[in-house]
Amino acid sequence: MAIVVLATTSCATKDNSPIIGKQNPEIKNGRMTPEVLWAFGRVGGLQVSPDGKRVLYSVSYYSVAEDKGNSELFVMNADGSDKKQITESAVREASAKWMNDNEHIAFLSSESGTMQLWIMKSDGSDRQQITEREGGVNDFSFSPDESKLLFVADVKYGERTVDKHPDLPKSSGIIVNDLMYKHWDEWVQAIPHPFVAEFDGSKIANGKDILKDEPFESPMKPFGGIEQLAWSPDGKTIAYTCRKKTGKAYAISTNSDIYFYDIANGKTVNKTEGMMGYDINPSFSPDGKWLAWESMEHDGCESDKNRLFIMNLQTGEKTDLSTSFDQNSEGLTWTPDSKSIYFTSVWHGVTQIYKADIADAKITQITKGQHDYEAIELAGNKLIALKHSMSKPNEVYSVDPTNGEAVELSFENKDLLAKLNMGKVEERWVTTTDNKQMLVWVIYPPQFDHNKKYPTLLYCQGGPQSAVSQFWSYRWNFQIMAANDYIIVAPNRRGLPGFGGEWLTQISGDYGGQNMKDYLSAIDDVAKEPYVNKDKLGCVGASYGGFSAYWLAGHHEKRFKAFIAHDGMFNLPQQYLETEEMWFVNWDLGGAYWEKDNVVAQRSYANSPHLFVDKWDAPILVIHGEKDYRILASQGMAAFNAAVLRGVPSEMLIFPDENHWVLKPQNGVLWQRTFIGWLDKWLK
Repeated sequence: MAIVVLATTSCATKDNSPIIGKQNPEIKNGRMTPEVLWAFGRVGGLQVSPDGKRVLYSVSYYSVAEDKGNSELFVMNADGSDKKQITESAVREASAKWMNDNEHIAFLSSESGTMQLWIMKSDGSDRQQITEREGGVNDFSFSPDESKLLFVADVKYGERTVDKHPDLPKSSGIIVNDLMYKHWDEWVQAIPHPFVAEFDGSKIANGKDILKDEPFESPMKPFGGIEQLAWSPDGKTIAYTCRKKTGKAYAISTNSDIYFYDIANGKTVNKTEGMMGYDINPSFSPDGKWLAWESMEHDGCESDKNRLFIMNLQTGEKTDLSTSFDQNSEGLTWTPDSKSIYFTSVWHGVTQIYKADIADAKITQITKGQHDYEAIELAGNKLIALKHSMSKPNEVYSVDPTNGEAVELSFENKDLLAKLNMGKVEERWVTTTDNKQMLVWVIYPPQFDHNKKYPTLLYCQGGPQSAVSQFWSYRWNFQIMAANDYIIVAPNRRGLPGFGGEWLTQISGDYGGQNMKDYLSAIDDVAKEPYVNKDKLGCVGASYGGFSAYWLAGHHEKRFKAFIAHDGMFNLPQQYLETEEMWFVNWDLGGAYWEKDNVVAQRSYANSPHLFVDKWDAPILVIHGEKDYRILASQGMAAFNAAVLRGVPSEMLIFPDENHWVLKPQNGVLWQRTFIGWLDKWLK
């Protein structure tokens, strides 16, 4: 499809907002600070041009002073040469993708006031707005021949109060008659739908809603994007991910499916009917003969093994390529010959690139090292991927698939990293109480001195099934903790992926059991070292890690001198009724607290932290966001109130405008200052 450039527009905003670019924070003694952490450029949005010669990616910058961020686009050759920033504006550019001619880039921009689709030349010139959809566009994908556009936009969900009572247009009341009325951080009044429209090279009409009059979301909230939809190579079919349930049925089920929508006749077919867990992220092979997707087996489990499935589109036969692979498979990328699939998987605390062959289901590990890979793209005979570690944020790398050797290309944070002294990250294996080997990451302060004694922190992971791999976090950042002269102990306790299915699933229904023993095994083992001040131990964590801090506060037997719990579950019976995704508490807690004959559920509720407040004896800091609808702020407030009433030294940091995370720069800096300040007060 030829691109018709109609007009060039200015990048300036109507309110003359300042352009946010690279920050230059003050750095003292090579130590990380909250301001330095927020100054890193956040690299993402990786896309390789169709000819494999150039790489497009985005970098998000944040200004603490302006309390906001912005993203810009960059283009470079596939070998890292001739890198150019192609946008510089006070508005956000996102979801950028190459056009077939290798010379134009389509992207989303808020320049017109809402996020709309634009096209520009690959040097950033000749910006043209393509859509003018009321409410904006969430994401998009062109058909292989670029004659059509698939885009995602929000549609109204359910009946509003004003629909029932049109004479009360200013009423803020929300009438609820079923579950899933809120989700993560929003009251659900709109859901995403996929639309398909003809594209003539210039403007796009509103398009056809392929889920018209269906009250289902695709892609699925809260994290799904365009990766949950895919074009067939011939452009005749759209595959989309959907959980076709609403209300209570939606709240108790994870059973999503892959559907095929026929462009010509508008008919839809469920291609994974009978597969009961999450089936997501469809990907057609280049030759159109296969469909690959990520699949979980069990309905109601959001942290099951993520299997790599393929379907023969001629016969309909489904094959699990990962039957003998006791790991997750994520981020699927086909080879050009349609014979193999690249993907990423975490194993023993690191995330590597793997390759699965279709013919014999053979899976080969491509990369090695202490890092996490993500977002694989193909560029000729090389892979282009994002890679990060506990000591370095995302950068773009070129990877040789024959030997796994990687070469950095983007160097976005090279200058900032050169000014910082990072602490050593050490792999340590600890024997657990049931005589198994557990990987524990130990992060040391910069300029670590074996002859000194350091206060030491036990880090409790959230999820609860989220990997303690080589992640780089802008909140739970181990290097900023280490820069304040703390040793951090981060166990891969029971319930984490990367150690086989048995290790992963053990935690469900056993929240106060073996994984808590694993935590204590880790801190006790490291505390034997002469450089650890075992009289100055702290315990910190968020989400399930916050639950862990609350639970350990009543069971730690004088080990810890300070606790920090962020967005943690405190009262499990109340949590069962307060959360929105009921499948989570049904699976992980074992069921409802009123099921008196349910042994697993009763064991879970007997381990609710609120039952052990009488044993709290160490200072505790509670942090929570009031827009967190996964774990309501009432959980944190109750824990804080209990501590005060018990006479336990305590403090609470509440964010009225944050959800399960802390996303605003000044809130992020306040979080870090409060976090370190509390630890320094009690551990130094």
